Amino acid sequence: MLTELSLKNFKSWKEIDKMHLAPITGLFGTNSSGKSSVLQFLLMLKQTAESDDRKLVLNFGDENSKANLGSFKDVIYDHDESNTLSFEFAWKLPKSLTLQDALTKVKLNPADRMRFRSEINCDGKNVSVKEMKYDLSDTDSFNMKSKQEKPKEYDLSSSGFSFVRKKQRAWSLPSPVKFYGFPDQVNSYYQNAGFLSDLQLELVQMLKRVHYLGPLREFPKRYYTSKGTTPSDLGPKGEFVVDAILASREKGKYISPGHKKTRKTLEERIAYWLKELGLIHSFKVEPIGSSLYEVKVKSGPKSSEVLITDVGFGVSQILPVLVMCYYVPEGSTILLEQPEIHLHPSVQMGLADVFIDVAKNRNVQVILESHSEHLLNRLQRRLAEESVSKDNVALYFCNVGTTGSKLNELDIDLFGNILNWPVDFFGDQFGEVAARQKAQLERQTKEKI
Repeated sequence: MLTELSLKNFKSWKEIDKMHLAPITGLFGTNSSGKSSVLQFLLMLKQTAESDDRKLVLNFGDENSKANLGSFKDVIYDHDESNTLSFEFAWKLPKSLTLQDALTKVKLNPADRMRFRSEINCDGKNVSVKEMKYDLSDTDSFNMKSKQEKPKEYDLSSSGFSFVRKKQRAWSLPSPVKFYGFPDQVNSYYQNAGFLSDLQLELVQMLKRVHYLGPLREFPKRYYTSKGTTPSDLGPKGEFVVDAILASREKGKYISPGHKKTRKTLEERIAYWLKELGLIHSFKVEPIGSSLYEVKVKSGPKSSEVLITDVGFGVSQILPVLVMCYYVPEGSTILLEQPEIHLHPSVQMGLADVFIDVAKNRNVQVILESHSEHLLNRLQRRLAEESVSKDNVALYFCNVGTTGSKLNELDIDLFGNILNWPVDFFGDQFGEVAARQKAQLERQTKEKI
């Protein structure tokens, strides 16, 4: 699970300093305030790690990517290529990591969390890593940094550990692989640097556990074609939602709805929430051919079964959100853009309960950007009811200042009250009411005259 993020000179963000990431992290704010950019940044790192091109420092994406960001000039703050893109993030490890010196056989201190930092430059043509650094539980660090006089050559250093050079291998190291990887020459030049590959593997595995669902989800279909595969995620528009449901059948009852409660299948859990949210009474996926399937639903207990295309549009829009929450492996991080889109306010509130459930019972981290005051109100209520701990929720308000986007953490007390509520957070509601009442009085006065 990601626990912290710092970011400098990315799109509209001049700086984000040590943003705390909780099991449920919400970004709220005005349009074009930088909310989506935070998610896009994490997606850019993920698609870079998954790219086959080892020389690509950052994969900015294309029309087929989840994040299509253009070029370094497009993503750097103020489009000024002389700026350095720097970032740092920390995360908890699924299990403790212990590294060992290959020469002395001495083991380093076990680590249950890691931190990574990188600085990226561009000379107008080539994007390069200026520095990258791994920290283990704040005790050991491993660093590659370009030489000031020879930027294409790098030095390897560490605090808490001594690297030993191989004889006749006194050359400088070449550039890192992508933004995070130690080059192969590390093992050729040093006798005891083999464990460095474990560090970058942990980073890659963490990024693989990041999953994304965008705000523009696919329209419902009268039938779905399945390839019979097990998708790693649902696709940015939820296009693989039926494939994911079918693939989950092999897992059986793997979802825990709570302590000492009977485990459920994915379809059972989805059906529960669709009914709990007041959308439909029942839900199922049925075959109509060798690779064709229908999604059938019932609006009420006595209603006839119909296709998902013949009920409210909101059902098809929330379905990928629900499936994403319960399909991804435990310990995953899911990024959601406007999960509330096309949903009734009561359903938007219910989404908060879904996120609380997967955070508590599946150890799934939810990082979302939203415009929904209804979702926020439900989170506040659950905090007051102690259904979720204050430590497990981090909420932010984003707005635009004179020097780009600004991030303000909402100060929430034990009773769910926001103590630093921004002006016009969800518009001037009281101003609207006052203006309407004033108009009513003026109109009544005119009619009397």
